[in-house]
Amino acid sequence: MRLILALCLTLLAAPAFAVQPDEVLSDPALEARAREVSQLLRCPVCQSENIDDSNADIARDLRLLVRERLLAGDSNDEVLAFVVDRYGEYVLFLPGASGYNLLLWLAGPAMLLVGGGLALLYLRRRRPETASASLSAEEEARLREILKQ
Repeated sequence: MRLILALCLTLLAAPAFAVQPDEVLSDPALEARAREVSQLLRCPVCQSENIDDSNADIARDLRLLVRERLLAGDSNDEVLAFVVDRYGEYVLFLPGASGYNLLLWLAGPAMLLVGGGLALLYLRRRRPETASASLSAEEEARLREILKQ
């Protein structure tokens, strides 16, 4: 019973952030902005986590860089642009739909449309198998006999 209770409490626990107490800014508004920007940046090591949730050293460096840029007076967009200039678009969870990224954004829907069109074309051209000839006189008589019963 205790094991089940412990498991339930573990599942209900809120996710722990990797932000260390020494990283937290004293101004709550700036800290909220830092968390907002951190949610948009991918950890280069963990790949599926944002830098706020990652315990990797590079994620800590990026969190400190974000806070440093915010303290310097940069806007959220300027901070993101600075990080992207330094580390590339890979660090963005949602890269912009331009250049080669536009090709990737459009490839999925395009393949879906092409596949749907090919499937529709196949279904329209497919002909159901029909009898090659009509029934003979004997078959018609046998059919009437069967249907009367």
